[in-house]
Amino acid sequence: MRSTAGSTVPTAAARSEGTDRVRRFGRAQRLVHRATGWLMLLCLVTAACLYIAPLAQAVGRRHLMVTVHEWSGICLPVPLLLGLFSRDFRADLRRLNRFAVYDRQWLRAVRRRRDWPEARPAGKFNAGQKIYAGWIAGAVLVMMFTGLLMWFLGLLPFISRTSAIFVHDCLAWAIAGVLLGHLRKAYQDPEARLGMRTGYVSRSWAARHHSRWLRDDPPDAAGERSERR
Repeated sequence: MRSTAGSTVPTAAARSEGTDRVRRFGRAQRLVHRATGWLMLLCLVTAACLYIAPLAQAVGRRHLMVTVHEWSGICLPVPLLLGLFSRDFRADLRRLNRFAVYDRQWLRAVRRRRDWPEARPAGKFNAGQKIYAGWIAGAVLVMMFTGLLMWFLGLLPFISRTSAIFVHDCLAWAIAGVLLGHLRKAYQDPEARLGMRTGYVSRSWAARHHSRWLRDDPPDAAGERSERR
């Protein structure tokens, strides 16, 4: 960058770098993802401190762990609800909620282990990300519901506390496994992590992994456009 007459003029290198990157996520999406991730981590860590006996003995402070676990679980939907005030975030939720023809093609390619870009067309979010988002959202709601049944024993008398504990514990293990898979996929793709951290990804990465996003739903200067089907 160089300054002329009190203004900043981008150099050719800076302009080239800017045109090579596209905006994937705005601030609202990144903050919601980050806050939800920390709350989920807090839930899982405190759950481990309550459920795994050697860890519970090492940490102690059971009442504190229970309190933190309960309130972090209750607060899990809060970032998403606050994110609804953002138009960009609502647009991404609509994208996640819609399955296109090419999403089925993406799933078939995964099943047949075809990993070249043409075999796995995807919009801003691929079919796997859409399935993961829907599953984790439903799992969090079930966890909250069963957790409240365990906390307020008389909330629904016709559902036993034992049943609520069984569902809560089984689903907690399932969530832990799915989140480990999510983290593994993120670790394998540094560019995807960069996009969630900074909001921007390289155009070549977007063309390789989300070709329909660039073709049918090109990010404009504000980074948002409704996804066409």
